[in-house]
Amino acid sequence: MYKEVLRPLLFQFDPEKVHHSTFKTIRFFSSIGLGGIFRNMYQKKHLSLERNVFGLTFPNPVGLAAGFDKDAKLYKELSDFGFGFIEIGTVTPKPQEGNPKKRLFRLQEDNAILNRMGFNNGGVLEAAKRLKTNKNVLVGGNIGKNKNTPNDEAVNDYVICFEALFDVVDYFVVNVSSPNTPNLRELQDKEPLTHLLQTLQNLNNEKVKRKPILLKIAPDLTNEQLLDIIDIVSETKIDGVIATNTTISREGIISEKKKEMGGISGKPLRERATEVIRFLSEKSNNAFPIIGVGGIHTAKDALEKIEAGATLIQLYTGFIYEGPKLIKDINTALIRQSE
Repeated sequence: MYKEVLRPLLFQFDPEKVHHSTFKTIRFFSSIGLGGIFRNMYQKKHLSLERNVFGLTFPNPVGLAAGFDKDAKLYKELSDFGFGFIEIGTVTPKPQEGNPKKRLFRLQEDNAILNRMGFNNGGVLEAAKRLKTNKNVLVGGNIGKNKNTPNDEAVNDYVICFEALFDVVDYFVVNVSSPNTPNLRELQDKEPLTHLLQTLQNLNNEKVKRKPILLKIAPDLTNEQLLDIIDIVSETKIDGVIATNTTISREGIISEKKKEMGGISGKPLRERATEVIRFLSEKSNNAFPIIGVGGIHTAKDALEKIEAGATLIQLYTGFIYEGPKLIKDINTALIRQSE
C-alpha cells in the first residue's frame, strides 16, 4: 500500500514539508492508539534477531539512521515500525536553522535523496529534555558542532553535547563527516580526529558507567584515510564505526538535480558503503563493530552489508522509498537465515 498509494501521493509535494507533515500524522495516529496496529504489522520478534554489541542488547539489528528524527520528537512512535534502535540528531550545542531552503531534493530516477540541511536542530538541551521520558527505546545520540564554531574550538561543542545527552542516550555517534557544514570534514584528518575522540573518551572513562562512542565516517575517504581511521579507533579505544554518511560523489547519478550542492544518500551509495565496510572489517581483522548504512532498499542489500562485516545496519533513504515493510522484510530474512 505504501509504495503503490502513499508514496506517489507524498512525492508530489516538497520533501521537507512532507517530512514535517508525516511526523504530525504519525504522532496523531499513535495518540489515538494506532501504535499497536503498527507494531502488529511491522515488528518481528525472534531470539535470533537479538544482537549484543558494545555492551548493549539490540532487539533486532535494523536501526533508523540519524537525520530523520533530528530533535528526538518522534523516536517512540518510530520504534513502533519495527526498528531495533533509533539514532537521533545530529544535535548541536545551540539551536540553528541550518542552510537556506530549498535544501532537500528527491532524485527519483536514482532512488536517492540529496540534502544540504546543515545540522538544522533545536539544540541539544531540547532533545535531552524529550529523551528523559524514554522508557524502552534504545537510542543513539548523534552529535556535531555549530556552523559558526571554528574547527580549532570544535571539541568544546562535542563535549557540551556529550555531557548534555549522557544520561539519556544509550550510545554516542561523533559526526565529523557531513558535507553540509563548512570545513567539518577536515576534522576527519588524523590529528584533529584523534584529539576529539580522545577528549570524549577521557570524559567517558571518568563516568561511573561509560557509554559506547562511535565514529561516523564519509564514504569518500581514500583507503589510506580508512587505514588512519582503523589506527585512530585502536588508539582511542572507541567502540565502533558507522559506515557511511552521505557522499559528495556524483558518479553514476542520472537526475538533473545532481547539480545541486549537498550529500547524496540512497541506492547510488550502496556499493561504495559496502566496500568501506568490507575494507574496515578485513584490514582491522574485525577489531571493532561496524554499523552499516547506505543504499539499503531491500533485504538483500541489508544481508550484503552484514556479510561484508556490519554487525548492525541503519536505514534512512530506503525507509522513505520502500516504507516500513522494508524493516519487516529484513528481519524476516535474517530469521530465515538463522533457521
